[in-house]
Amino acid sequence: MSIPAHLRPTIHTFCSDMWDGYLGAIADFLKAHPEVEARIVIDRFHVAQNYRADFDSLRKAEFRRLRQELPEETYQEVARGMHWVLRHNHANLDADDKVRLRALFHHAPRLHQAYSLREELTAIFNMDLDLAEGQRRLVKWTAKVERSALNCFDKFLKTLRRHFQLIANYFHRRASSGFVEGFNNKLKTITRRSYGLKRADSLFRRLWLDLSGHKQFIS
Repeated sequence: MSIPAHLRPTIHTFCSDMWDGYLGAIADFLKAHPEVEARIVIDRFHVAQNYRADFDSLRKAEFRRLRQELPEETYQEVARGMHWVLRHNHANLDADDKVRLRALFHHAPRLHQAYSLREELTAIFNMDLDLAEGQRRLVKWTAKVERSALNCFDKFLKTLRRHFQLIANYFHRRASSGFVEGFNNKLKTITRRSYGLKRADSLFRRLWLDLSGHKQFIS
């Protein structure tokens, strides 16, 4: 509401997480201001947190199973340090990590299947798709998960069905709150590093140095 009235029609996107309080407030604003023709987008990084959390639940269950079924030496060979490897996207892994991943998947085919589906969904969001194609890809991915024997993504599928249009709206302009999230984290880091800042001008000076000042020192 602090945005000047003459600028409100320039708003084209509201990025939010999935909290009903935020989504409801945005919907109320749009209803009260029909001159604002904007889309609500559930931020893709909050979406990723959801489906990656579902995958991680399966990862924990499969590691518990492997610990019980495999000899300790074999378990250590295939599972040690793999928690961090599984967190990364496959494209960012080096050759050694990919070899270790294949060894793990040999003993955990369900984890392999879930990992492939997780990577496929991430790839969809990374593609330069229009809204219609983005929707089609999400529907196709959902059908593939439903045809599988996996149930680890059930919670995310429920979320996807509930907020399908708001999640798919990302493909309209590929808008996200990534910059804002990163900027807020940088502010928090500066404040912690400085043991608290009481003056706003001191905060802005430190922020300027972190964002752009160091470039001048380097040049």
